Amino acid sequence: MKKAVGWILLILLIFYIGTQPGPAADVAQSLGDAIAEAFRGIGTFFQDLAN
Repeated sequence: MKKAVGWILLILLIFYIGTQPGPAADVAQSLGDAIAEAFRGIGTFFQDLAN
């Protein structure tokens, strides 16, 4: 069951990227920015901890 749901979600993701490449790119960029900001925050935390 979990495997089937995973495949369905993957197929829907591929379909979304194929039919709406612009908005899909915006979503990917937003996720990348959020991840980068999280790592920047972690880096700042450890830098402040070391000082």
